[in-house]
Amino acid sequence: MPKVLIGISMLLMTLSLVFGFLNTSKVRSLRNELAATTSARDVAERGRMASQKKLKTIETDLLAATSNAADVAGKAQNSEAQLSKAQSDKAEAAAKLQASEGQIADLQKQLAQATAGAIPGTPDAPNDLKAELEETRNQLAAAEQEKALLADKVKAAQDRVAAMEQEKKRRQSGANAPGVHGTVLAVNQAYNFVVLGIGDRQGVVPNSEMLVLRHGSLIGKIRISSVEPTTSIGDIITNSLARGVQVEPGDTVVYVGSTNS
Repeated sequence: MPKVLIGISMLLMTLSLVFGFLNTSKVRSLRNELAATTSARDVAERGRMASQKKLKTIETDLLAATSNAADVAGKAQNSEAQLSKAQSDKAEAAAKLQASEGQIADLQKQLAQATAGAIPGTPDAPNDLKAELEETRNQLAAAEQEKALLADKVKAAQDRVAAMEQEKKRRQSGANAPGVHGTVLAVNQAYNFVVLGIGDRQGVVPNSEMLVLRHGSLIGKIRISSVEPTTSIGDIITNSLARGVQVEPGDTVVYVGSTNS
């Protein structure tokens, strides 16, 4: 009987040891799982904060791009208004010049008639006819002077209109820009646009295309959406990029020209 009790006691002790080991392993496993869960939560939180920061950056870039586009549209509208005013000034000056030429022709006719009636300095000429002749000559001289001033004004207006029309044509066609090259300053992959280090002063115009080169090799194209004096923003033409290739800061861009597509 004592041997049986001793055997039972040994069995119970063994079972206690086994259960104790299992409980210890389970506790250790739970601790490891808790640590892993906490680490994963921390990683997720850091990822969420990074995503929020990236989203704010994208929103800022988008607002800047929208503002630049609005500025470009405002400048274009202002240029159109200035061109319209210059054309109006030119037409008004031309009309005044034409009227002045008509007045001069009338005065010349009056002077010829007055001269035929009496020659200045002749004792027999009536005093009133001499006075009329002298007044006509003074009016003619004043009209000639006004004509010269109006001619200068018309020429200045013509030059101004010509310069503005040439600038408008250049903006529309981008005739002076092909061959100009610059650098990609920044890339927004989320909204698929880039910021370039060349702009209006280099002849870049909205709706024009740029080739993107890296180490001399063509990797894709972009289309200009807005232009500033020294910078511009362009949309990446995604179907022009090879699979796995992205436009990066430092890439070179070369101007192609404007497009209606």
